[in-house]
Amino acid sequence: MDADTVVFDVDGVLIDVADSYRRAVVESVERVHGGTLDREDLQLFKDAGGFNNDWTLTYAVALYVLSYREGLGRSVETFTDAVAASGGGLEAAEAVAADLLDPDARERVYAEWDRDRLRAVFQQLYLGDERYRDLEGGEPPLASEQRGFIEDEPVLLDPGTLDALDGHELGVVTGRPRAEAAIALERAGLDLPDDRVYAMEDGPGKPEPDALVAVAEDADAASVVFVGDTLDDIETATNAAETDPDREYHGVGVLTGGLTGASGRRKYEQRGASAVLDDVNDLPELLGLAE
Repeated sequence: MDADTVVFDVDGVLIDVADSYRRAVVESVERVHGGTLDREDLQLFKDAGGFNNDWTLTYAVALYVLSYREGLGRSVETFTDAVAASGGGLEAAEAVAADLLDPDARERVYAEWDRDRLRAVFQQLYLGDERYRDLEGGEPPLASEQRGFIEDEPVLLDPGTLDALDGHELGVVTGRPRAEAAIALERAGLDLPDDRVYAMEDGPGKPEPDALVAVAEDADAASVVFVGDTLDDIETATNAAETDPDREYHGVGVLTGGLTGASGRRKYEQRGASAVLDDVNDLPELLGLAE
């Protein structure tokens, strides 16, 4: 595969978030609403599309938990299949739940569903108390002192991989808030100018192609590889190719996020991935750069 520009997603590509973001989703719903899902169930929401933002994912998981208590009568897999069929994302999840619940149950669910507290608890669990005060500008909602899950995120990107990519233009498109992305990129050893990093605040989220196309334009790219860990990442590359036909875009999936093993590889291939890698450090070989 020939490319002059490489763009990375962060979570599951550069940084392992299995015990940070995904743990925060599960535990936030448990602490706010007294019940939650298994961590493995989160991938069903991710595969449905529209849940690159983990706050949105948290809200959807909480909505399902509350709806299930009120007689939703659908397994997580059946529910997320319906969400996918309705276009993915939180609005689709709300529409599916509303369709399956009777009016009284729906009213009780919405009365209890507390997205503001879910977000605040998520941020405290993920960031820890000190970072929460610094980045959120207030006191954390939980009384007990919390050490942030962010402190234990392993780096997936080897320094040798960055060395091998020397001479390529690099960028990042992530659903993280910019401040949290900066922490991750510093740990991964990626020092990029601001206009090569697109985060949550910078425009429409994936799978909309805007951010990926903007990085390609800034890099004056002819051919772009976008490395991600979700089906939405692959769709982002596909959408970019349609939006910006004068450039080549290749969506490359890695098996270090929620999609793993043979089933993950199959899902990527079915969605049209140009390649599937065991991890991001196989990228130089894909690009013909390995010694």
